[in-house]
Amino acid sequence: MRCFSIALYVLRPTQDGYQVLLLRRNGHTQPGQWCQIAGGIEAGESAWQTARREAQEETGLQLTDLYSADRCEQFYEADNNGITLVPVFVAYVAADADIVLNAEHSEFHWATFEEAAQMLPFPGQRDILHHIHRYFAKQQPHHLLRMPLEA
Repeated sequence: MRCFSIALYVLRPTQDGYQVLLLRRNGHTQPGQWCQIAGGIEAGESAWQTARREAQEETGLQLTDLYSADRCEQFYEADNNGITLVPVFVAYVAADADIVLNAEHSEFHWATFEEAAQMLPFPGQRDILHHIHRYFAKQQPHHLLRMPLEA
C-alpha cells in the first residue's frame, strides 16, 4: 500500500483551547468547499514531509509541531472507481501565526471544533475532526506520534 496524498489539520492555541484552520477551495476540485490542507506526495517524499511542504505552500505557515493523527481518511472516488486512503497529520502553530494563501484557496477561517464540524462537507472529515479534538486538542498527543520538522 502506498500513499499518494495527505490531509493536514492545523491547530492554534486560544484562551479556550484550540481552533482548527479551514481553507475555502478555488479551482475545479470542489470549488467553494471548506477543507483542511491537502496535497499530493511528490517523488522521494514521505507523507510527513508532504504535510510540512503543503503547509508552507498553501498557507505560508511554519509548524511548531507535527504529529501523525494515527488515522487515515478513506473515501470512494467514482472517477477512478477506487477507495482512497489518506494519512492524516496534525500540526500546531503559534497563536499569532500569519497566513498567506496560495492560489488554491480563496479564504481561510480559524474555526472552533464545533464550527468546523458544520463547515466540512464530508462525514469522514467530521469523524477525523472529532478524533483530533479528543486526542490532540483536549490532551497532549503521545510522543511516539511526533514527526520530524526537518528532513
